[in-house]
Amino acid sequence: MPKSSAYPQLSLARLLACILSLYASLATADWRTALPNEQLIGTAEFSLYGFDLYKARLWSSTAQPSWRSPFALELIYHRAITKDALIEASLEQIQHITDDDVYQHRSAVWAEHMRHSFVDVQPGTRITGVYLPGLGCHFYVDGRLQHEVADPQFAKLFFAIWLGPQTRYPELRAQLMGLQAMTDQAQQP
Repeated sequence: MPKSSAYPQLSLARLLACILSLYASLATADWRTALPNEQLIGTAEFSLYGFDLYKARLWSSTAQPSWRSPFALELIYHRAITKDALIEASLEQIQHITDDDVYQHRSAVWAEHMRHSFVDVQPGTRITGVYLPGLGCHFYVDGRLQHEVADPQFAKLFFAIWLGPQTRYPELRAQLMGLQAMTDQAQQP
């Protein structure tokens, strides 16, 4: 009898070890595992009122990123910014690009998504958002999975801050989408 009672405990211990190992590997998985064959599409520096805030880089497995294919937006911060300030600025930008009724009904939920996804950043902190069409998005902080958001509406609006046609920063969008490079090449003899 004692032998049979030890066997289920050993199996349970092995199962628990396997689950913890799998969870640890997912938690440490880099965003590139979600975006195979990624290539750098564009890069841009973002400054506001003369302060350099971050470097942005857009990655995609397709040459022309769209809302129909996954992509990653990587922000590498140049200065310390609190999580609350990041959330407030993001909500302000989302409010600019969405319908007021939608914003009023969903902004608290979106703030909660960001509360789980963001951290207080320091110079060098890297936050990468991976857009997954129709599913939502994943956020990685310094290469580690921080949070998964299963809200396609939020995902599209969040990334539209930088990549949507209604962005407040069309030059930044053009640089990220590689449009600036295409325009420069077209103007060369």
